[in-house]
Amino acid sequence: MLEDAIKALAHVLSPPLRAVLWKSIGLALALIVVVAVALDRAIIWLLGAGRTSVETSLGPHAHMPVDAVAWILSLAAGLGILVGGVMLMPAVTAFVASFFADQIAEEVEREYYPADPPGRALPVSAAVLEGGKMTLLAVVVYLCTVPFLLFAGFGAVVFFLATAWLLGRGYFELAAMRFQPPREAKLLRAANATTVYVGGLLIAAFVSIPIVNLATPLFAVALMVHLHKRLSGAARR
Repeated sequence: MLEDAIKALAHVLSPPLRAVLWKSIGLALALIVVVAVALDRAIIWLLGAGRTSVETSLGPHAHMPVDAVAWILSLAAGLGILVGGVMLMPAVTAFVASFFADQIAEEVEREYYPADPPGRALPVSAAVLEGGKMTLLAVVVYLCTVPFLLFAGFGAVVFFLATAWLLGRGYFELAAMRFQPPREAKLLRAANATTVYVGGLLIAAFVSIPIVNLATPLFAVALMVHLHKRLSGAARR
């Protein structure tokens, strides 16, 4: 597994994938900005509506206290958006991966497995659907683990372990479906759940590193291509 991870890291900055790296970073940043701006606008609107309602109910003398409370809530909301953006990075990079997974996998297969039959690129609709599923699951995981964050370190551990499960299964299936129908890919993943989960832990560790995590699609897809090759080869034997 560590050997697979080292190979995947080498591919992140390899010349053949440099263009894919910049495109994936650009798309990830664009998605983060869009989500952040949308949330910011929504929060500002809610705060404005709430402030108007409170002032109407309590009268003009409440203007200053209400403004102070609104400012504090606005600051808290801004920090929440920042923290939420960091925590939603697995979801964002998972969606980005659906657009570039085949390009990354093809390059890994060409360099490391030239004698093997090449995989078949997933239809764009199927790839985006799988990426969308992984993204939605990531959001669900995020929402479910938010309450645990109140318990400091325990919450971070729960989020990390849940993220590893999600990313391991999602990226492995993206790599496997280049060679197998979806049902068989899922069965292979289920039969090697522990190994796939360990791979997910490596991806979760990568996605937890600020800035570097923008390259998660390249690292994760490359890692799972190597892992799928090993597991499918063992299954055939």
